[in-house]
Amino acid sequence: MEWLTLAFMQRALLAALITGVTAPAIGTFLVQRRLSLLGDGLGHLAVAGVGLAFLTGTAPLPMAVAICVLGSIGIEMLRESGRASGDVGLAILFYGGLSGGLLLAGLAGQGAGTLSGYLFGSLLTVSAADLWVIAGLGIVVLAFTLGLLPQLFTVSADEPFARSIGLPVRLLNIVVVSLAAITVTVSMRTVGLLLVSALMVVPVATANHIVIGFRAGLIASMGLGAVAALSGTIGSYYLNTAPGSLIVVIAIGLFALSWPLSQLLQRRRRPIIEVADAVEPAMHELAESHPHVHNEHCGHLSVQHSGHVDYVHDGHRHAAHGDHYDEH
Repeated sequence: MEWLTLAFMQRALLAALITGVTAPAIGTFLVQRRLSLLGDGLGHLAVAGVGLAFLTGTAPLPMAVAICVLGSIGIEMLRESGRASGDVGLAILFYGGLSGGLLLAGLAGQGAGTLSGYLFGSLLTVSAADLWVIAGLGIVVLAFTLGLLPQLFTVSADEPFARSIGLPVRLLNIVVVSLAAITVTVSMRTVGLLLVSALMVVPVATANHIVIGFRAGLIASMGLGAVAALSGTIGSYYLNTAPGSLIVVIAIGLFALSWPLSQLLQRRRRPIIEVADAVEPAMHELAESHPHVHNEHCGHLSVQHSGHVDYVHDGHRHAAHGDHYDEH
C-alpha cells in the first residue's frame, strides 16, 4: 500500500474518482436520449480546444471546456432547428474537431505526439492545479445533474410531453449538452478524449442490467463508474500500464459480468403464474363511477402501457376505453 503515500497517486485517485462519478451521471441522460456517441463527438471537439490552447499559449483545460461547450450548444441549436440531424451533427464534431485540433497544434509547433496525453489520458501527471479545476467542474456537473434530475429526465425521456407541461425544453437541452461537454473535458486527463465516451455509457448500460428505475440506475452507474476508475488507477500502478485504458477495460468487464447476473435477477423477479391462472386471462375491472376525465393536464401520473396511456388514480391505474375507464 506504499502507493497511498505518493502525492501523484493521491491526485490521480481523486481525479479518477471525480471522473468515475460524473461521467456516468451525465451519461445516463445521453443514453436515455439515444445519444450514446455524443461523448465521442465532444471528445474530438475538445481536441480543437487543446490545439487552440497550444497556439495561444493558454492552459489547455479551460480552453477545451470553452470550445467544447460552445460547440455542443451550436450543434444542439442546429439539431433543434432541423438544419442538421443528430448523426450529421456528430459527424461535424468527429471530423471537424479532430482535424482542427491537429491543424492548430501543428501551427503551434506541436506534433501529434503532444496531443496523445489528452487523447488517451495522462492521469499520473495530474498536477495540484489540474485537480482543483477538475474538482470544481465535477461539482458543477453533479450539482446540475442531481438538482435538476426530474426536469432533465422528463426532457430526455419525452420532449413533446416536457414541452406540453411548460418546461423550458430548449434551455434544459442546452444544459444537458453543456454538462456533457464539461464532463468530457474534465475526463481528458484521466481516461482521455478518445475513451471518455466508454466511461459515460458502459457503466450506465451495466446499471440498467442489474437495477430497475431511472434514479436507481443513475446511482448504480455512478457507483460502478467510481469502482472502475479507482480500480483501474490502482491496477495501472502495479501493472505499469496506462490508467485510462485499464479503467475502460474494467468497466467493460463489469458490463460482461452483469449479463449473467441480470438473467438471474430476472428469474427471481418474474412472478410465478399458476396453471389455473394462465388458462383464462384476467379481465380488466370496470370502474363503477368515474366523473373525473383524465388528460395530460389532469394532475394524475400518466404511464405508457402498450398502445395507450394509463392514469394512476386512488392506488390503481385507469385506462380510457370508449365511454368509460377500465381499472387494472
